[in-house]
Amino acid sequence: MQSTNKIALVTGGSRGLGKDMAISIAKKGIDVIVTYRGNQSMADDVVKEIESLGQKAFSLHLNMNDFNSLDNFVGQLISSLQSKWKTTTFDFLINNAGMGATVPFEKVTEEIFSEFLNVHFKSVYFLTQKCLSHINSGGRIINISSGTTRFSNPGYSVYASMKGAIEIFTKYLAKELGPKGIGANVVAPGAVETDFNNGFIRNNQQAKSMISSLSPFGRVGKADDIGSVVAFLCTEDARWINGQRIEVSGGINS
Repeated sequence: MQSTNKIALVTGGSRGLGKDMAISIAKKGIDVIVTYRGNQSMADDVVKEIESLGQKAFSLHLNMNDFNSLDNFVGQLISSLQSKWKTTTFDFLINNAGMGATVPFEKVTEEIFSEFLNVHFKSVYFLTQKCLSHINSGGRIINISSGTTRFSNPGYSVYASMKGAIEIFTKYLAKELGPKGIGANVVAPGAVETDFNNGFIRNNQQAKSMISSLSPFGRVGKADDIGSVVAFLCTEDARWINGQRIEVSGGINS
């Protein structure tokens, strides 16, 4: 049994890029489930904003660093789909949840490496696998990567390596899930002014100016520069885009 409305799951949808993705998707007439790691009130605010747009919404807790919690999360997801939408399936999985830190290669510890691995690759890989039987034919998987897989930024060796793995993973998803009618793409933001990595770009005027100078538009990105592209990929207009890496960076370092 399928819900009348399309439904999207946006991980890390309580703030930053994920929040704008969730709201932009809702503006396309799609219902949204958002996840949060630490701040339920922020997630609930996003739910209220989506509901004010006339769409259904729900929030769930998800800690991508706690790999063993994924099965429990998927169980809660299915229960929420049943209670809110009277279905056990959804249409769009947006793997956005993440964390950041600027760590020089020589100072990366095994603990830091393991957390980045869990959050940005291992848990994304297996959450997608665990959700697959609940994604409708015609649905899409959108994985969020980074411009730092194309150009090197000192201190991002771990982060960018995991995102590089996500980009390869997405190509395989597109190839293997195509027969099920499910597409997969990557959206790779450039530098964006959010609270990501403790608001490094937003709060550091020197870094912001330097990055802006590398962009043909002379500025860093904003959340709604990214969310609108993710929302587009959830529409029928984007039905023939598959297996692609779409960089949304304003042409930085082109």
